[in-house]
Amino acid sequence: MFDKMEKDIDAVVVSTPDHTHFNPSMIAMSLGKHLYCEKPMAHNVWQVRKMTELAAKNNLATQLGVQRHTIGNVHRVVELIRAGVIGKVTEVHSWVGGSRGMPSIPKDKQMVPAHLNWDAWLGPAPERDYNKAYCPYNWRFWWDFGTGETGNWGCHTLDIPFWALELDYPTRVEGSGPKVHPQTTPTSMITSFKFPAKGDRGDVTLHWHHTKSGPQILKDRNLSLNGANNVFVGTEGILVCGFGNRKLYPEEKFTSLIEPERWIPDSPGFHREWITACKGGKAATCNFDYTGPLTETVLLGNVAYRAGGGFEWDSKNLKAAGNDTAQQYIREAVRKGWEIS
Repeated sequence: MFDKMEKDIDAVVVSTPDHTHFNPSMIAMSLGKHLYCEKPMAHNVWQVRKMTELAAKNNLATQLGVQRHTIGNVHRVVELIRAGVIGKVTEVHSWVGGSRGMPSIPKDKQMVPAHLNWDAWLGPAPERDYNKAYCPYNWRFWWDFGTGETGNWGCHTLDIPFWALELDYPTRVEGSGPKVHPQTTPTSMITSFKFPAKGDRGDVTLHWHHTKSGPQILKDRNLSLNGANNVFVGTEGILVCGFGNRKLYPEEKFTSLIEPERWIPDSPGFHREWITACKGGKAATCNFDYTGPLTETVLLGNVAYRAGGGFEWDSKNLKAAGNDTAQQYIREAVRKGWEIS
């Protein structure tokens, strides 16, 4: 496409499966094309960092597909936290419900559909025979192609605490869950990330749960809210929220609360933000400067789970210390012909 039409193309949208985000994104940005990329940005932490750096180097308009960033309720949650309504936030519990993952290993060999270029679909992943267990959708639950429910929902859900608390790179990552399968993503997992103090904010521990029934803190603190996916624990109270609703605890303490002044403007539209940025307007709200660290954190949770435990994280040098298994997942090998340094 670029060979034939490079001069006619100003911007590119990448919405392929996770394992093939990196190559077309890097090619496009190396040619100076603005980029909208679906979440998660890429398949591993190293790829995300390379994309973030190239976008900044070439001064490109970028946007990660975290469209719930435009929801008014999310804006109000950020304003409440930033205003200190629940005091200093010390921990956050974020989650996705359900138990999707660990699909059965295919035993039969199937014919590649006539409309599918299987070699191109595999991209940088190791060669294997086609099976409908991988394509068109369930690739999400295979490590070679997807990033599990963590990669599927993590960027959406963790966007709320990342924005509200101005988080960037964790210094410690932990992970646990069912026995690790070498090929398939888990049906549940728990990870946590420690973030050092920044500005007026103290240290924060962010917990990510892939769980059928929600995190234990809901039961321990007698918290409830239909559609919730985040619990902020502060020194003066608790805020429970989802994308479309929010609730403060203890309820009696906040019955007469006057909410802080609104300072986050309504979005003109998530995709419109990016188009405006491509035309020289202000940066889109989920540009890679913000969503690069967010995506790296999401993927580090998978690394800790697959590595069987925690590690100290040197974000500057992309090095995991204290767990010899972890580093191999920061940047995986790719098939010959798909290398980008």
